[in-house]
Amino acid sequence: MSKILLITSSPRGTESLSTRFATEIANGIRMQSGGSLTVRDLVANPAPHITQDYIKGRVMAPDARTAEETKAVEDAMELVDELRVADVIVLGSGMMNFAPSSQLKAWIDNITWPGVTFSYGTGVPQGLLTGKKVYLVTASGGVFSEGVYAPFDFQTNYLLHVLGFIGLTDVELIRIEGTVQGPDAAKAAIASTGAAVQALLAKVA
Repeated sequence: MSKILLITSSPRGTESLSTRFATEIANGIRMQSGGSLTVRDLVANPAPHITQDYIKGRVMAPDARTAEETKAVEDAMELVDELRVADVIVLGSGMMNFAPSSQLKAWIDNITWPGVTFSYGTGVPQGLLTGKKVYLVTASGGVFSEGVYAPFDFQTNYLLHVLGFIGLTDVELIRIEGTVQGPDAAKAAIASTGAAVQALLAKVA
């Protein structure tokens, strides 16, 4: 049975397509595998923005930390532990000003942790969270996978990079895009993504 971690990060609530399709994928995999599902909603339950307490505390011995440093490190380790125990990670991200939301960026800043999720021990970066399957669902109003706006996609390319940096290299990407180009375009984009998700789940089965 798979342990599935669903991470959502869009502030758009019920209107969020990244949340909608990421949730559909996670629930579909859970139903097929009989596994467990943990949900991390980074809007309802946000990761703290990193502070000096976290930056200092994570490199100190536990008994040398202040109470504030201990709390910051424990909060970050809770997020890391969710990743460590997961077999499957489904991550939903809606583009905000060409990039991931600040909620998702705060989560990334907490879990990108030297000696914990990556290492330079061999002289080159080595991701430590290996052997996991990731489904990355990105949403954007415009079309960024190709064309004139492709150079402005600082969401998908960044997420693929940082996931790979910490060892999450087996990533399947699902894009929802072009939803602000009129009602017909939005309807077509949603239908296309829905079909892609169903094909993905059929393959998982």
